Amino acid sequence: MTDYNARRTMMVDTQIRPSDVTKFPVIDAMLDVAREEFVPAEAREAAYVGENILLGPEGRVVLDPRVLAKMLDGLDIQPSELVLDIGSGLGYSSAIIAHMAEAVVALEEDEVLCKDMQAALGQSGVDNVVSQCGPLVQGAAEHGPYDVIVIQGGVAVLPDTILDQLKEGGRIGAIFMEGNLGVARIGYKIDGKISWRFAFNATAPVLAGFEQEQAFAL
Repeated sequence: MTDYNARRTMMVDTQIRPSDVTKFPVIDAMLDVAREEFVPAEAREAAYVGENILLGPEGRVVLDPRVLAKMLDGLDIQPSELVLDIGSGLGYSSAIIAHMAEAVVALEEDEVLCKDMQAALGQSGVDNVVSQCGPLVQGAAEHGPYDVIVIQGGVAVLPDTILDQLKEGGRIGAIFMEGNLGVARIGYKIDGKISWRFAFNATAPVLAGFEQEQAFAL
């Protein structure tokens, strides 16, 4: 029988801590949340390997735990904050964030993933996450504005629709992709505008709707 608890501890000790993740709430959440419960059944044995795990639709993934942990370390989510988790998949990232935030809105547009996410969060006893099914590019304005927004995948562009849902003084984390190369950035909303700062190098498939618009030639 697989000892997932031991694998989870090893993941934190060999992947998360050596990646300059220092904030205890992030480490504690990574130790506590059973990642194997939030990946496709056929990927459970690979749940603690340090890489993206395919979710299926349109190249969607559960982000490499190091990437998620480093992003959350940079965002420094506080216990009083409301967080929007865009592209939450089966809910792993939302379950992690739920350990740090007051409440999380988990946004997922794939109906099958959304239904399975609701079941996984319920089975894991996570009670401060609201699951929302709808287009990722539209966000979830009805629950906002948000102190923090996290995007679980690559982006080429971020629509104003998303940025407008961030509170003044809030933070947003995203992986900006240019071809096969990407960087994670943390954005700070100051005077209504986002000021982006480099966080670390990372790659992830670009989410549908967040691609660079193609120029049309006549």
